[in-house]
Amino acid sequence: MSDIRPHEIMVPTSEPDDARLHFIGRIHTPWTDRKDCPRQGKQDGPECRIEVFEPWVPALKGIEDYDQIEVLYWLDKSRRDLVVQNPGHSDRTFGTFALRSPVRPNPIGTVGAKLIRVDGPNLIVRGLDCLSGTPLVDLKPDRCAFSPKAAPKN
Repeated sequence: MSDIRPHEIMVPTSEPDDARLHFIGRIHTPWTDRKDCPRQGKQDGPECRIEVFEPWVPALKGIEDYDQIEVLYWLDKSRRDLVVQNPGHSDRTFGTFALRSPVRPNPIGTVGAKLIRVDGPNLIVRGLDCLSGTPLVDLKPDRCAFSPKAAPKN
C-alpha cells in the first residue's frame, strides 16, 4: 500500500496488527451525562462541534460540498457486555444487534449529521447524540448525497 497517486497525501501511521483505531478527533456536545443525551440525533438539535486533529485536518478538503455527513465515533463510556437488552424497561427485550443502543461489543456509534459550516479543523453540525469528549473514528459524505469522484471502473 505504498502507491501514491498524484495529489494524494499520506501521513505516517503504525502498521496495523489488530483492529486498533486511530481516533482522528473529538466531538463536543452539550451533554456530559448519558441520561441527558438524546436517543437519536435530530437535525434541528443543538449545534455541536467536531474537532479534527492533525495530521487529519487536510482530509476535510471538499467536505463543505455536502449538507449531510456520516459521523462515526467510539462510545468510550459504554458497557460492552450485553447481548440482550430491555430498552423500554418493560417485558420486551431485543438482541443488541436489533438496537441502536450504545451498549454493544464494539461500541461504534454512527449518525447522519447536518453540516452547518467548516471552520478550520472544526465542523459545526446538528444531529449528534453522544457525550461531549467522545472520540471521533471517521467522517464520510452522506451515502445518498455522495457521487463518486473517480471515473467508473471498466
